Amino acid sequence: MRRLLAVLAAGVPLAAAVYLPTASAEPRTSATAPHGCTTTSVKAPSGTRVESVTAVRQEGGTVHGSGILGGTVTGVPAYCEVTVTLTHPGDGDHARIRTWLPVTGWNGRLQALGGAAFSAGDNGAGLATAVKNGYAATTTDAGVGDALDVGWALNGQGQVNTALLKNFASRSQHEAALVGKEVVDAVYGRPASYSYFTGCSTGGRQGYMEAQRYPDDYDGILADAPAVNWNRYELATLWPQVVMNNEKTYVAGCKLEAFTAAAVNACDTLDGARDGLVDDASRCDFDPRRLIGTKVLCEGKELTVTAADAAVVRKIWDGPRTASGRKLWSGVPVGADLKGLAGTAPDADGNLKGAPFQVPAHWTASWVKKDPSFDVSTITYGQFTELFQQAVAEYGDLMDTDDPDLSAFRMSGGKLLTWHGQADQYIPPQGTVDYHRRVVRETGSAKKVDDFYRLFLAPNTDHCGLDGKDGSADGLAALTAWVEHGKAPRTLPATLVNAEGKQLDRNLCAYPEVSRYRGHGDPSLATSFRCVLPSRH
Repeated sequence: MRRLLAVLAAGVPLAAAVYLPTASAEPRTSATAPHGCTTTSVKAPSGTRVESVTAVRQEGGTVHGSGILGGTVTGVPAYCEVTVTLTHPGDGDHARIRTWLPVTGWNGRLQALGGAAFSAGDNGAGLATAVKNGYAATTTDAGVGDALDVGWALNGQGQVNTALLKNFASRSQHEAALVGKEVVDAVYGRPASYSYFTGCSTGGRQGYMEAQRYPDDYDGILADAPAVNWNRYELATLWPQVVMNNEKTYVAGCKLEAFTAAAVNACDTLDGARDGLVDDASRCDFDPRRLIGTKVLCEGKELTVTAADAAVVRKIWDGPRTASGRKLWSGVPVGADLKGLAGTAPDADGNLKGAPFQVPAHWTASWVKKDPSFDVSTITYGQFTELFQQAVAEYGDLMDTDDPDLSAFRMSGGKLLTWHGQADQYIPPQGTVDYHRRVVRETGSAKKVDDFYRLFLAPNTDHCGLDGKDGSADGLAALTAWVEHGKAPRTLPATLVNAEGKQLDRNLCAYPEVSRYRGHGDPSLATSFRCVLPSRH
């Protein structure tokens, strides 16, 4: 997952890199092998027509992920690759569903993989990881492009391509579930015993969409850092640029880092221990004005934090508001890397200018304004409110996955597990927290929700960050134990990385509980903390 940072360093930011769940759930021994990697007939899901079906045996080895996200997976066993291309008659689309099936050692499970940014599915690296861990795996490209490819947004008449947007929003994921299961049954001669969906960011949004709209598709859904409330959060992630442009103040990256470091230091002991982590970042009320006058070393130059700098950071942390002060959405969480959304770059004269995050910039220009050449740096505070309201009104029903009614998913026996980094620089975790609260209200009690849906917040963890390099958590193992053995996860064991870069073991608490230091013991060990309700914190 940390490929995201590599891509950012190259100047190409994304909402999320390829999501590779650890998938260390103990596989069941199985001698089942494909009857033969040959083309099989596939029943077209309702409203579609099958254009083609191909089957190719792949010898495995090293698999390279395609597109801008790339990625390399080694030691991949031989697998059968079945590709089914669907079209929706009259729409002119061509959605490709790929299913990879290990030739030997199949664990009896199907894992579907979600996408990243504007890609609807996996680029091959996630499929390879799933196969390496014994899963049959499936994904769809929904007929759209790579992670930053938005050329499909508008048709030749400059109108939104609603067919492809519907594919991207929901229907292609559901069709992949149906086709993937059918291919597994045809190739192995028996259906998968359990089916799972895994994804982060865009993939997390897709997971929530599945639970809300197609509750019978999967037994378990691992949907991390989910882009729920798509239209609200997408526009909200432009807010830092809107603030800098309107205030005519562009804060250097080193100053932004100083604000974050000061906030983390000030709120470190909220959990009872000075451990370099801010637990429950929403309770951190550090005032950026405390840094006014502070000297910061930036690339050999000493800069002074100004009142204008502090005012900009305060607005960014607070989040977008209307001219009358009504809050529209959450801001960048305290402790998150402000450079993700408040990025800057020098112009030809060496003066700092805003460098907007490409995902919300593309969404605003191509879908909301319907003009790919639209310059988002021209947006005033008043225009921002108008665009925000327009996006919600125009695309809310199609793109948002914030329906709190999960009764059908609950009745189907499905389980939904989510972790979200409290230092997520791209998708504010408060949106996920708010959704969970609304599900509790809709369902009637927290206890009922705990039976099928659990949320874990990870301190000092950035967007899709628990990937095994800058922290880790085996959400898929926890999910399979819950689905297959009824072992609901009260905590989610994780390795976190604190502000000093030190690895710490923690048991992430199931929301609404938070972590609290016991008052004794090594702060780097999970056993030194317990989970308590915030009222006792």
